[in-house]
Amino acid sequence: HQVAHFRESAMFFCLLCPFSFAIVEKTNAQEGMITVREKLTVGCLLMAAGNAERFGENKLLCAAWDGRSLIEHALDAIPRECFARVLVVTQYPEITALAKERGFETLQNGHPERGQSETIRLGARALSDCDAICFMVADQPLLRRETLAREVDFFSSHRECIVAIGHNGARCNPCLFPARFFPELLALEGDVGGSAAIRKHLDALLLFESPEAELRDVDTKAALAAIRER
Repeated sequence: HQVAHFRESAMFFCLLCPFSFAIVEKTNAQEGMITVREKLTVGCLLMAAGNAERFGENKLLCAAWDGRSLIEHALDAIPRECFARVLVVTQYPEITALAKERGFETLQNGHPERGQSETIRLGARALSDCDAICFMVADQPLLRRETLAREVDFFSSHRECIVAIGHNGARCNPCLFPARFFPELLALEGDVGGSAAIRKHLDALLLFESPEAELRDVDTKAALAAIRER
């Protein structure tokens, strides 16, 4: 195999494959040798198993402004090339089918009554072979694929931190957790999410600034109507 040659020593980020980030560093100016270290593998967990009690029905199957359902917007906002694995945890056969159509892994949540922590535990356990997991909710239909891709790229430079999308200091989703926080996520119980772990580690939290409109979620029919009329 030929060895790549460079005229001067440099360090730069390189995308080795569609889902693994690594730092590539030239180590020998005479021979042009390079070494690769600290490959980063990121998984994506789309949480779509809730009962939507405030909404009154399965809101994720409701149409947004363009005929696509909320869950279709969420699935299409995932930049597949940024992730080693994409896993959708749900209790709904319709959502399972939509995820499989896009080539994503699926996992059945048989106990949604246990709250959000059940989805987090199931997903974190299934993706435990990753260096980090991006936790994504399914009711932010304005979130853009490009925004999430930029957040993952930002995380690759701050891989020991928790990175959440935010606006003017307000934290929102999606949120990336490095593997060192997996044990705490696996220990969650009841209807609590990753915020419980974040509050214990505010010194490790970084916000990735994003447009406020993209952070809007749909918890009620009034919120969905507002997005349809925007």
